[in-house]
Amino acid sequence: MSKMKKMFATVALTGSVAAMSAPAMARDTISIVGSSTVYPFATVVAERFGTKTDFRTPKLESTGSGGGLKLFCQGIGTQHPDITNASRRMKVSEFELCQKNGVTDITEYRIGSDGIVIASSKEAENMDLTLEQLFLALGAKVPVNGEWVANPNKNWSDVDASLPNKPIRVMGPPPTSGTRDSFNELALAAGCDALPEAKALSEEQHKAICESVREDGAFIEAGENDNLIVQKLIGDTDMYGVFGFSFLEENADRLQAATLDGMVPTAEAIASDQYPVARSLFFYVKKAHVGVIPGIQEFVSEFTSNAAMGRNGYLKKVGLIVPPRDQLMTLMEKAENLPDLNKDELM
Repeated sequence: MSKMKKMFATVALTGSVAAMSAPAMARDTISIVGSSTVYPFATVVAERFGTKTDFRTPKLESTGSGGGLKLFCQGIGTQHPDITNASRRMKVSEFELCQKNGVTDITEYRIGSDGIVIASSKEAENMDLTLEQLFLALGAKVPVNGEWVANPNKNWSDVDASLPNKPIRVMGPPPTSGTRDSFNELALAAGCDALPEAKALSEEQHKAICESVREDGAFIEAGENDNLIVQKLIGDTDMYGVFGFSFLEENADRLQAATLDGMVPTAEAIASDQYPVARSLFFYVKKAHVGVIPGIQEFVSEFTSNAAMGRNGYLKKVGLIVPPRDQLMTLMEKAENLPDLNKDELM
C-alpha cells in the first residue's frame, strides 16, 4: 500500500472510531435483540460460543421482532445492537428505516422454520379448529347478515355448535412480536379469506379487517414472554395460548396443541409447509459492526455451523426445525462472505 493510501486509510479509521461515543467504544460483547421465538435458539448458540471461544458470551434481549428491528435500524455505532432476531422477514419499511439511519449494509440469515400453535393444558378440552372458526373467534370484526360488525361471539360455541360452550379466552403476543405478525397474516387472514364476505373487501379493507385481533378481552396480550403464556395455560384449563411450536415441544409433557384445518403441528408438517401456520425464522447482522465488536462473524459462523444446524445439530435437539442441507450450505457461505440484503428481495 502506498504512503498516501495508508494515510487515507488511517484517517478513515480514526473518523469512524471518533464517531462512536466513549462508552460505546468500550463494548466488547455482542448485543443481540429481537424475537422471543428465536431467543431460546440464539441463547443456546451464545452460551456455546462463550464457552468454546475466547470471546465473551453475547448479551441477548427479547424485545419482539418489530421492537428488535426498530432498535437495530436506529443507526451505526456500538450504542446500537449488532444483530437482531426475527420470527418473520424484515419489512420494506424497516429496510428503508435502516437505510435512512445509515444502516446500509445488512446480511440476512434464514435459519429454519417454526409453526404457530394454539395450545392448552393437557387437562383442558382440546380443540379441532378450522382457520375460519379461529378468525370468527378472534377477529375484531366478523360478518353478520352481510355486514362487518364488532365481533359478537362470546363463547366458542357461538362460533360453531361443535366447539366448547365456554368463553373465548386466548392469550398471545403483543403487536411488536413477529409471532403476532405471523399469526395475523397466516392464521387470521387465511381464516377471513374462507368467508364469502371477504371477497368484496378492497386491499386496504382486507388488511384492516382480516388482520385485526379483537380488543374486548377475549384476546389477552401477554407481553414478549412465551414462558408466561405456558405458565398461565398450565394453571387455567379454560385458557388457550398462541406461541411458537418450539415452546410446545419444550412443554410437551404439560401442553397439547389444537388441530388446525385438520393438521396437528409436527416438525415434519411445518418443515414441508403442510401445517397451515408455518413460518420462517431469521436473524440480521449489521455489517458495519463486524470488526468493531469482537466476535460477530465468528458468532454467525457458529450459528450456521453443522454442529448447530446440521441433521444432528444441537439446535435441532432444542426444537429448531433446521433447514435442509443445501440451504445450510448457503448459510455457511453467507457467514463467510456477508452478502448485502437487497430491498428487491423483500418485495
